[in-house]
Amino acid sequence: MRKSLLSLALILTLSTNAQTKITLEDIWVKNTFSPASTAGYNAMNDGMHYTNLEKSGDLQDLVKYDLRSGQKVEVMVKGEDVKFNGKIIPLEGYRFSSDESKILLSIESEQIYRRSARSKNYVFDVKSKKITELSSNGKQMFPTFSPDAKKVAFVRDNNLFYKNLENGEEVQVTNDGENNKIKNGWADWVYEEEFSRANYFSWSVDSKYLAFVRFDETKVKEYSMDMYNGGLYPETVTFKYPKAGEDNSIVSVHVYNAVTLKTIIADIGSEKDIYIPRITWTNDPALLCIQRMNRLQNKVELLFANAKDGKTEVILTEESKTYIEIHDHLTFVGKDKGFIWSSEQDEFNHLYYYDLKGKLINQITKGNWDVTDFKAYDEKTNTLFYESTELGQINRDLYSVKLNGSSKKRLSTAEGFTGATFANGNKYYVSSYSNANTPSVYELHSADGKLVKVLEDNKVLKEKMKGYGLAEKTFFTFKNSENIELNGWMMKPKNFDATKKYPVYMFAYNGPGSNKCNNNWAGSEYWWHQLLCQEGYIVVCVDGRGTFGRGRQFKHCTYLQLGKLEVIDQTEAAKYLGTLSYIDKSRIGFMGWSFGGYMASLLISKSPDVFKATIAVAPVTNWKYYDNIYTERFLRKPADNKSGYEDNSPVNFVKNIKGNFLLVHGSGDDNVHYQNSMEMAKAMIMNNIPFEFMTYPNKNHGISGGLTRLHLYTKMLNFVKQNL
Repeated sequence: MRKSLLSLALILTLSTNAQTKITLEDIWVKNTFSPASTAGYNAMNDGMHYTNLEKSGDLQDLVKYDLRSGQKVEVMVKGEDVKFNGKIIPLEGYRFSSDESKILLSIESEQIYRRSARSKNYVFDVKSKKITELSSNGKQMFPTFSPDAKKVAFVRDNNLFYKNLENGEEVQVTNDGENNKIKNGWADWVYEEEFSRANYFSWSVDSKYLAFVRFDETKVKEYSMDMYNGGLYPETVTFKYPKAGEDNSIVSVHVYNAVTLKTIIADIGSEKDIYIPRITWTNDPALLCIQRMNRLQNKVELLFANAKDGKTEVILTEESKTYIEIHDHLTFVGKDKGFIWSSEQDEFNHLYYYDLKGKLINQITKGNWDVTDFKAYDEKTNTLFYESTELGQINRDLYSVKLNGSSKKRLSTAEGFTGATFANGNKYYVSSYSNANTPSVYELHSADGKLVKVLEDNKVLKEKMKGYGLAEKTFFTFKNSENIELNGWMMKPKNFDATKKYPVYMFAYNGPGSNKCNNNWAGSEYWWHQLLCQEGYIVVCVDGRGTFGRGRQFKHCTYLQLGKLEVIDQTEAAKYLGTLSYIDKSRIGFMGWSFGGYMASLLISKSPDVFKATIAVAPVTNWKYYDNIYTERFLRKPADNKSGYEDNSPVNFVKNIKGNFLLVHGSGDDNVHYQNSMEMAKAMIMNNIPFEFMTYPNKNHGISGGLTRLHLYTKMLNFVKQNL
């Protein structure tokens, strides 16, 4: 009997141990550790209900639920009722009109760039069950209901259109759209990437006016990529991409009157070398707010434009000795009560309240911490909701505060990251909470922070995690040579032995205004680092100077010398780790992607005696090859800052490389061009520097799709094992 029990215990132990091994297939193929979420949750206008999709046979129904109880109220739309010409249109991506009388359905979507796609679209009338094809003349981009739900605007073939849902007429607003020349209502590549906006048209609150930005790309130089799709010759994709110092699109702002069918041009000044990063309708149906920014990106102006004649007035001007970043925090209060704006003018990012003449009424938030996101404003209670770093740069907390800055209240209930999505009417919000070692928990709260219901606690994943012997992610700080304290986190192997010496895998991004040293759930990154811990590595991440959440001075100190201080901080972090008794300072490596790949390329060439090996994925290797909005924001034009470009571009320092270097790039990267890695490779070959190079044909900046990530991380894991 005793022997049988011992045998059973041994079998159970072996079984448990077998389960503890994390594999790359688990992470990138099987999705073994994918967390659950509240995807599909859409709050309704009454603030008391939400909709979601529910499986019904082979189709999905659109179901209405009570927000507080979660109980089903009714099936709003049956999947079998959504037919066009006898064909079922699946309820997949759906959006309500503002009055919830109609639903916009999108199918057969084709991704273009990061934030743009074209698709077939249909409008379904909830009451009559009538379905209308938005257009039969080709796929559309950015379909947008007018506030009165009577029209849907969209872009097709670089022109702006709208469908009149009452009479079925398709109205063409512009006629001069042309590929790689003129774009109406759709941003050029660099705006889409660096100003985080692709859709550049908007309806006025009374649905009378349709404002849009026109992009004249004529003088912008082209970039081409070969796509290898099995044909006899590669397919060449060519698009406009303005690199540092090069010509931008010439932009203009137009307002179309849907009653008179006429278009006027807003007066944005005589200077053409500018940016128009945002247009926003005020609560006055004939008053458009235009954000105008200079080429250096250190001056932003808010212009109010009269929709009737295009005349403008500068309402607010903000200037900086370095740069100003564009945000989406501009919010208009009532019809004529002013607006909310965020700014770093007091050295930290805070919220401000102005009247419609641009006069400051009051600063809403104050303190030596940054507002990281402005979530909502409740007109009825004069209450704002925002997220900030008030409880430490590695955390994000949710707060409420009155418009006059009084009655501030922390709504977060635990240390970590708390985000929020507010329901219409702002009576309720769905919070998402996680910390470095805990996957996200989603909860429904009333506006005062009281818990109404736990929507998803990821209990299944949490239970699964217990069987894998996971390393705990712990936080630390250290001071660099200039006595500046930096934040870091560390993950040690589960069977860590302080008497042994371990190799270190460092990981960072360290781009301006970014963070990787966060007390939040990191998804697939977390599991990749856990796998490395199981393989016997200590994993470390440090946020150096230039990162976000510690005020303007800390973030802007890298201005004009991008990469210089960041390399010093990552190098000194590695040297600090090397002083710890349990770390083998001769086996420290670094991996980074994008700006992190740039860091990896710099570190192996500028600190060759510190880093034994680095992995650079999709890196910038010479700043002159990158786009002008991003690069000039931090470095200005190449002609105005020669040393800033040359002194911190990895391609210029390959002679110093001693360690092992793995360079990875997708040949179809429209963002950080493959050219960067090819120039880096050429320089290393010319200097007889050995390195490894992996190209992913046709893959963009994310290098994903199919088994691509499995292949990439297998390559990286083998490289780490061989060289650390």
